[in-house]
Amino acid sequence: MKGVIFSIVAGVFISLQGVFNSKLSEVLSPWHTTTIVHLVGFITSFIIFLMIRDGKSKGFREVPFAYLIGGMFGVVIVIGEMRAIHILGMSLAVATLLISQLICAFIIDVRGLFGVIKLKITSQQIIGMIMILAGIVIFKL
Repeated sequence: MKGVIFSIVAGVFISLQGVFNSKLSEVLSPWHTTTIVHLVGFITSFIIFLMIRDGKSKGFREVPFAYLIGGMFGVVIVIGEMRAIHILGMSLAVATLLISQLICAFIIDVRGLFGVIKLKITSQQIIGMIMILAGIVIFKL
């Protein structure tokens, strides 16, 4: 249940962040907006890190370098979402983002990429993906 709650909260905040970033980029350039978003995120994360100090930072040197570039993905996410919202509108941009995220996650799960547990494909999953894609097409009409 905790995972579902975290997913719901994250989903709400992704939508809110998209709106706020899009509005900010109407006043500032997309690159200024992205820099501000990540700077504010860094400061917030660092303050929480200092307050919590869970002790896991001792293994920092053991982390594969590839896993340290996740922040660069954040830059692409913020820029892409801002541009998509300006072009497609909030609902269609988020719907498209969600289906691309779901397809990517599905491929990662099925192939067991990046050390995640490999899952088997079921017919229900394939039908679900097709229904979601159809939903976006219908939503766009």
